[in-house]
Amino acid sequence: MLICPLCQAPLSPVENGVACPAGHRFDRARQGYLNLLPVQHKKSRDPGDNSTMVEARRRFLDGGHYAPLAARLTELAAERAPRRWLDIGCGEGYYTAQIAQALPEAEGYALDISREAVKRACRRVPQLSWLVASMARVPLADASCDLIASVFSPLDWQEARRLLAPGGGLLRMGPTGEHLLELRARLYDEVRDYDDTKHLSQIPDGMRLAHSETLDFVLALDTPDVRADLLAMTPHGWRASAERRAAVIAEPFEVRVSIRYDWIERLA
Repeated sequence: MLICPLCQAPLSPVENGVACPAGHRFDRARQGYLNLLPVQHKKSRDPGDNSTMVEARRRFLDGGHYAPLAARLTELAAERAPRRWLDIGCGEGYYTAQIAQALPEAEGYALDISREAVKRACRRVPQLSWLVASMARVPLADASCDLIASVFSPLDWQEARRLLAPGGGLLRMGPTGEHLLELRARLYDEVRDYDDTKHLSQIPDGMRLAHSETLDFVLALDTPDVRADLLAMTPHGWRASAERRAAVIAEPFEVRVSIRYDWIERLA
């Protein structure tokens, strides 16, 4: 299942890690994850979300504010009954852990490019295979996944097609144009339109959209800590001015949560 990120040969277990026939070896961290992101594949020293962003997301999600989103994601995953699944861009593991709970008999993998995120994520469900790896060079074999979950994550479509077994699919969860609209209006002079169907034009040959739905609800941001964490876990936290961020944290308000789910199948 696992392949070497340097030569793409199969990886086999060795003492405290994995190795390929060519002698490339990757040790398992004390937290339990494998780092399969070679230094030559990094664009920075510590790519991905930093510890501040990861901790803000962990606090916000563990507070249950996006619980309806996770519940519907896991229902959709369970309906597909995959034998082997991958959470690509798993972050700190909130959604991954709930998918794992819904699929107790399936073999699960999860990866993120952020080492800080994966260090925290693997505490949630130690029995999963947790990986620090690139989404553009996923160290898993061709046609090895029945389901790939992509939650608020960028995606390499060619990699997704390579990884999916025929009849398997990508379960994508992402924002609609209405998502957090009230927050964006407080942060920017002009709120830009967001086309939540743009990704459909990127679906490669050999895959097709089989199902779409949207989930909407209103979320009350009652405390300064919740508002600060929401800012810190989104790109809006560093795009907006310090004055606008402070104003958002200062006063309670409500936001609209609006999320689109797509099931995109790999054709047989």
